[in-house]
Amino acid sequence: MTTSTTPATTDDPSQSALLQAARGQRPRHTPVWFMRQAGRSLPEYRELRQGTNMLESCATPDLVTEITLQPVRRHGVDAAILFSDIVVPLKAVGVDLDIVAGVGPVVAEPFATRADLDRLPDLTPEHVPYITEAVGALVAALGPTPLIGFSGAPFTLASYLVEGGPSKNHQRTKAMMHGDPELWRALCDRLAQIAATFLQVQIDAGASMVQLFDSWVGALPRTDYLRFVEPHSRAVLESVGDQVPRIHFGVGTGELLADMAAAGADVIGVDYRLSLTDAVARTDGKYAVQGNLDPALLFAPWPVIEGRVREIVQEGRAAPGHIFNLGHGVLPDTDPTVLTRVVELVHSLG
Repeated sequence: MTTSTTPATTDDPSQSALLQAARGQRPRHTPVWFMRQAGRSLPEYRELRQGTNMLESCATPDLVTEITLQPVRRHGVDAAILFSDIVVPLKAVGVDLDIVAGVGPVVAEPFATRADLDRLPDLTPEHVPYITEAVGALVAALGPTPLIGFSGAPFTLASYLVEGGPSKNHQRTKAMMHGDPELWRALCDRLAQIAATFLQVQIDAGASMVQLFDSWVGALPRTDYLRFVEPHSRAVLESVGDQVPRIHFGVGTGELLADMAAAGADVIGVDYRLSLTDAVARTDGKYAVQGNLDPALLFAPWPVIEGRVREIVQEGRAAPGHIFNLGHGVLPDTDPTVLTRVVELVHSLG
C-alpha cells in the first residue's frame, strides 16, 4: 500500500478521505463514521420510524434514503452506511423471520436438517429491487460523500438461522458445525452466495465501499474459524475483488484478526477489546484499520472521551490507513451531540 498524502477532491467519492484511508493513503484528516449511526440515538430517526417495523422500513426506499442521510446531516461524518439489516436478504428469499424489538432477528422455524436447505434459494437482484432503488437515490443525494454497503457474513447468518435468534453460547450452531460438517458447509455455501449477491447489488447501484459483518464469530476458537468459517467469508470477499474496498469486522475477534484480514479485507475492523496498536502488530502492518472507541465511553465526561479519541487517532497513524469508528454499534441512549463532538475532534486532529 502507498502511504503518500493525497488531497481530497470535492466531487468524487472515490477520492474521499474514507476511500483514501482504505487504500492506504493519507487523507487530510482521519475519516470517521459510526456503526449503527443511522438511527438508534437520533430523535429524528425515532420520529420517522413510528408505526413502521424494521423490516418494512428496510424495504421502503424513501425511508431507507432519509434514514441513511440523517446522521450525515447531523454529525458531518465522512460516509453514509446503508440503512438495512443483515437478515434483509434472508427475508427476501423467503425465510420466515422477524426483527423483534429488544430481541433482534427471530426465525420462526430454525434450520436443523438438510431439508431446511430447500428454504434457502439463491438470492438474485430481483429479490431486492428496493435496495437497488435506495442505493441509487442515496448516491445521487450524497454527491462526494461515499456510501458504504454491507452484508452479514455466512457464520453470523447461519447462527441466526440455526439458533432461531440471537444466542450467547451458539450451542446449536457449534453442534451442527462439528456434528454434521457437510450440512454446515452446504448451509454456509448458500449463505455465501446470498451475501455476495447482496453486496454486488449494492456495488452495482453505486456503493463506494462494503463491510462484511461477522458479528458473532468471536465465539469460535481459531482452529474452528479456519476450518468452518474462513473459506466461506473468503468466498464473499473475493467475489467483491477490487471493485471497491472491503472492510471485515467482527466482535471479540482479537485472536482471529490476522486470519480475518487475510481472508480478503482491505480494511480490518477492530472492536474495543483490542488496541489499534496490537491490531496493527497482529496484521503485520499490512492493512488499514477501522475503530475502535468503546461505545460505552460516550457516556463518560467529555475530557475522558477526548483523551481516548486522541489516543486512538495516534495509534491509528501506525497503520497504512485509519478509519475512526466505534468498536461496536452506537448504543440507543447515546447523546447525539457527543457523537458530533467526536467527529469534530477527529477531523481537527488531522
